[in-house]
Parts: sequence; C-alpha cells; structure tokens
Amino acid sequence: MLITRTIAETRAAIAQARAQGKRIGFVPTMGYLHEGHLQLIDIAKEHSDFVVVSIFVNPTQFGPHEDFAAYPRDFERDRRLCEARGADLIFAPEVSEMYPERSLITFQIEKLADHLCGARRPGHFNGVVLVVSKLFNIIQPDVAVFGQKDAQQLIIIKRLVHDLNFPVRIIAAPTVRESDGLAMSSRNVYLSAEQRAQSPVLYRALQRAKALVESGERDARKIIAEMQQLIATASEAKIDYIEIVSTKDLQPVERLDGQVLIALAVYFGKARLIDNIILEISGAHVREIAALP
Repeated sequence: MLITRTIAETRAAIAQARAQGKRIGFVPTMGYLHEGHLQLIDIAKEHSDFVVVSIFVNPTQFGPHEDFAAYPRDFERDRRLCEARGADLIFAPEVSEMYPERSLITFQIEKLADHLCGARRPGHFNGVVLVVSKLFNIIQPDVAVFGQKDAQQLIIIKRLVHDLNFPVRIIAAPTVRESDGLAMSSRNVYLSAEQRAQSPVLYRALQRAKALVESGERDARKIIAEMQQLIATASEAKIDYIEIVSTKDLQPVERLDGQVLIALAVYFGKARLIDNIILEISGAHVREIAALP
C-alpha cells in the first residue's frame, strides 16, 4: 500500500495505475476510521481496481467553536486498518498542502443547506464541497463512496457532481451500526459510559417514526413530537434538531409522501451525533431505503 503526502506524488501514483488500465475508486475520510469507513473501502473495491483513501481533517468545514483541534486523529491505526482492508493508496496531506493560501474561490449552496445540519453549522457544507471538489480534481476517481449516515452531505455531493459535471459515479453506502443500533461515528469516542449506554435511543426514535408511518401516520409534526418524547427519556440527550424533509430538495414536509428523510442531531455532552432513515411512501405502502441510488 502506498502513502502519499503531496498532490504531485498522488497524481503520479494514480497516473501509473491508470496506465495499467485500472479503474480508480475513492473513499474520502477525516480519519480515525471505524467499521463504517472500512465497509466503504469494501464497496469501492467491488467497483474499481485501485482504491484511494484520503485522510484529511478539513479545516474549512469546521466552525470557529467546533472541534477541529480536538477531532480524534491516529494515522498509524488508520494505516493498519486501510492496509488490512486492501486499500491501495492513502492520501494524507497536511493542511498547508491542500490550502497553501486562503481560497479566493468559494461555493454557495442554494436550498440544500438551509435545513438540518446546514442550518446549525453555517458554512459547513461550503467547506465540504470545496474540499471534495479539490479531492475529485486531484484523484479524478471513476467512483467515490459516501456513507448514508451523512445523508445531507451525500445529497449535496450528488448535486455537486451533477451541476459541475464531475465524471465520477457516486455510490451511497448503508449506515453501519453497533449491535444496539448506534450509528458508527468517529465522534462516538467522545461519549462517556453513561452517554454511550443512552445513545441507542436515537435509533429507537427513528424506528418509532418508521412504525408510526407504517401504521398510517403522515403528519410530520406528530411523528416528530413522538420522537422528541422518546429521546427526552435519555437524561444525557439534548436535541439539536429532528426534521422530516424531502430527499429531492431537503425542504421540510408537513405530510409524508414520496421519498422522505427523517433526520436528527442530538448532543450527548460534547458529542453531537447524527442519524437518519429514508422512507419511500406510496399510499399505504412504506419501504425503508438503505442507501440512495
């Protein structure tokens, strides 16, 4: 497995792989990898011949009072995990390599970022699409794999690729969960023992929402109220948001119909955990979608 730190050597290694007729798969991460990330690598290997994993904690997607400095980092552990899973190259640049000077060209996202995490983290998704655009231009992958847990990010990246004509296929991977339902996240390391014990309430709330929809409930306010009531039983939980939006434009819906994203963000101490489910609703028929096509 190769490890590169500069854009030039990364491009050279990928050019060599392409010269051998290999398709390039890409898994962008901020490191501190868990099984969810490793399954993204597995999926990338299914659809390509040479898998690149980027490990870069991107400063432009963190707000001034967020956890950029404290975000967990362990490159040696990440290296071992990537190698064991069969990745071919790790691109792990320094901030100075990716941003040698302040970017004068920035992104503005219409509509897709004004609810959910975008409303609570101003500028976050501008930073995400900036770094993803840079990584796509550096790596020029044939396919790139993103996790369904970050559903708003996934939908925005899909629109980025569509609007800017990036020649890359985006593959969505299902959310990977612990045995008790908690979605895997690098930030789970922040949880105390008590917070970790209470955190599965998030998935139970999502499953409660699904059960309500399956029983015929279509009023978004009633579904959200029941989710809030359930999460309130966890003393360590502080709700940031619970929203039900259309997957087409990420705008809130009053009544559930078609394809909807039921999403939440909840604080347990300093850990802000996000999770979601996507439901396809047609009349009385309800289907959960594991990963967006």
